[in-house]
Amino acid sequence: MSERTRFVALDAHALTITVAVAEEAGTPTEHGVIPNAPSSVRRLVGRLGGPGVRLVACYEAGPTGYALHRHLQALGVECMVVAPSLVPTRSGDRVKTDRRDALKLARLLRSGDLTPVWVPDEEHEALRDLVRARADAKADELRAKHRLSKFLLRRGIRPPHGMRAWTTRHRTWLARIRLQESCAQIVLEDYLSVVRAADDRVRRLEAALLTAVPDRHRALVAALQAFRGIAYLTAVTIVAEVGDLRRFATAPQFMAYVGVVPSEYSSGASRHRGRITKTGNAMLRHVLGEAAHHCRLQPRVSTTLRRRQQAVPTAVVELAWRAQTRLHQRYRHLSARLGRPKATTAVSRELAGFVWAVGQQLEVPAA
Repeated sequence: MSERTRFVALDAHALTITVAVAEEAGTPTEHGVIPNAPSSVRRLVGRLGGPGVRLVACYEAGPTGYALHRHLQALGVECMVVAPSLVPTRSGDRVKTDRRDALKLARLLRSGDLTPVWVPDEEHEALRDLVRARADAKADELRAKHRLSKFLLRRGIRPPHGMRAWTTRHRTWLARIRLQESCAQIVLEDYLSVVRAADDRVRRLEAALLTAVPDRHRALVAALQAFRGIAYLTAVTIVAEVGDLRRFATAPQFMAYVGVVPSEYSSGASRHRGRITKTGNAMLRHVLGEAAHHCRLQPRVSTTLRRRQQAVPTAVVELAWRAQTRLHQRYRHLSARLGRPKATTAVSRELAGFVWAVGQQLEVPAA
């Protein structure tokens, strides 16, 4: 008996899942709403599956994460997590409901018009969460420092001339400030305590990242540090956000994933290329952009960089040197024509290509 395929679309929310089903032929049908709980999903699979039936499911990536995907996979269901921004839409469709979304997903799943996202395993997702928690902590730290500095600025209090912000001298000066009004002094001490707590939080998370990288990713993290501008935290961020770089067949695919390729609108003889797309992974785009700033400096191998390169294969070290010399030349050439911001963006795109090349040379063991 031949096996038939049944396509199941799930519009998942925190508490409920709206289900739609499409057979190999015919119009997709609504299958009702179930609680978003493992037992309810198990019963749904039992009703829709059976001998001679192959279940293929999908749902859009979102705040519910990948728990539903892993549960369906454990039940033997092929599951795809869909990129919401790449789901085809009709320009004239102005009605959006869970039911209509589920029916649309079922129809597109059957026709093969959906784009899946990469689903990390639980160990890799935990590393990614830690990296993002550290990024959140840095953002909170910056906001706390801004609140304090702007509070002092409003009251006409400025640090002595030549004192750099947030150095040891600057922190000592902040701790010695005394304001006449008791309420203002309370605010100052509160802002100072928030800054200290934010500093402690960042240090604690960064210390955890030093030992959190799984063994299968350590070789790639070490190899990426052979590049100037990519130290440990940047390398861990790249690995946590991307995983296995070999899942990108070409360097331009990885550049597009980072969102540093130019947008384009071409029709007939007209061709227009605009700003970068800024699609894909924003954190990757940020750390590669920060690393690209080092390309404005003359190529050299510092003592720190040489130390990082000691345990790295010779081929990767040579690639890192070629990257440093080429990207510096590109930066000088483009900054004279386009200005520094655009030159840095262009260099970060090429740096992404070199990062991709490192990933092709190193094999990442399976989990």
